[in-house]
Amino acid sequence: MTSISVLKQREKQIYQKGSQPFEMTCETKSLAGAVSQRACVFCGSRVVLYPIADALHLIHGPIGCASYTWDIRGAQSSGPELHRMSFSTDLSETDIIYGGEKKLKKALLELIEKYSPKAAFIYCTCIVGIIGDDVDAVCRQVEKETNIPVIAVHSEGFKGTKKDGYKAACDALFSLIERNKAPRVTIPDSINILGEFNIGGETWIIKKYYEAMGVKVVSVITGDGRVDEVMQARNAALNVVQCSGSVTHLAKQMEKEYGIPFIRVSYFGIEDTSDALYQVAVHFKKTPEILKKTRELIKKEVKAIVLSLETMKKDLEGKKAAIYVGGAFKAFSLIKALKTLGMEVVLAGSQTGTKEDYEVLRQMCNEGTVILDDSNPLELAKYSVEKDADLFIGGVKERPIAYKMGIGFCDHNHERKIPLVGFEGMVNFAKEVHGTVTSPIWDLVPRRQNRIGKEGAI
Repeated sequence: MTSISVLKQREKQIYQKGSQPFEMTCETKSLAGAVSQRACVFCGSRVVLYPIADALHLIHGPIGCASYTWDIRGAQSSGPELHRMSFSTDLSETDIIYGGEKKLKKALLELIEKYSPKAAFIYCTCIVGIIGDDVDAVCRQVEKETNIPVIAVHSEGFKGTKKDGYKAACDALFSLIERNKAPRVTIPDSINILGEFNIGGETWIIKKYYEAMGVKVVSVITGDGRVDEVMQARNAALNVVQCSGSVTHLAKQMEKEYGIPFIRVSYFGIEDTSDALYQVAVHFKKTPEILKKTRELIKKEVKAIVLSLETMKKDLEGKKAAIYVGGAFKAFSLIKALKTLGMEVVLAGSQTGTKEDYEVLRQMCNEGTVILDDSNPLELAKYSVEKDADLFIGGVKERPIAYKMGIGFCDHNHERKIPLVGFEGMVNFAKEVHGTVTSPIWDLVPRRQNRIGKEGAI
């Protein structure tokens, strides 16, 4: 792997603990030609809003954009599934020359009449930003004619990175919340769960915990989401933010406009799940019964899974893992969960981390760990092999990298269908890690057969 060099312009986006001063460059546009693993602005907005199941999601742009993001999350719904249909205005050369506003309005009116959605989100793609369609004006016209919220999502691809898509989605969500004109009444001991997308039914697991604690969930943004529930979000007493990279902007908007405080949590792993539930219980200290129920819940749940985890830990002790995920906050929980299984993280990276995030990663990781920002396939392959990783945790784009390197893989991205949150999710995660790391297939990989004293090769 020594033949693969790092692009000079990316050198400060790579840090190895113990070998150099900590100085990470991040939150920048991807280097041209680096083949970033990031998605575009439009994709960033789409993954946040997608799980709202009773809304119409219309992509204003070429058909390829709709195809790229069709059914992009493993987000389940307990009712309507309008979100799983991919609608597009399918802009052609003629539309690009003469404009696509008429086509957009016609498509909106037809779809709203046919499917009767509670609201409509219109995603602006790269080409729309270039030709200058006034999507906001079309949305106002259609909203007036149909009497449902019709909201433009300004996610034109050339305006930034995937993180800018998150902000565009948050702006659209806040616009939807603002449409609730009823007097605001704060519901006691209530929360909104932000940044939870019901991958494999995870929302239902988390809501079950809060119900057992005696905490009311006003809305989940956006897992198993409903338009009416999102519009009620301003009545909650607390915002609990899970995927901080995607929805913190919305939490800050709601804090500024409605005075709703927010906390950052994670529901992945025993340690972070317990901490998340305790944080909420402590916040509602005026109702001491909540804290009592929380203690009982955590004790019961941990007792139910600890034996199973200890059994798998015997086979995983001392194994090495590489992590590359969308947001760095997720990496924090993964490091703790892997430590519970006796594993060491030798590579940790994210697509959208901040300097503060990477400083936390540096403190959490052992000497020699490689920390990456906005990486690419060659870098991920290079360091995974050099660090002799037994496991790679990432998303659908990282799976081929791991398998080509002869490394076990665990999908922790939004396409998966298995829940990994909470206490039962920790068992699912451990089973998946154990199954792939201990698979006998890896004994046949040449790099594994010659791992002592020799460097692997692609």
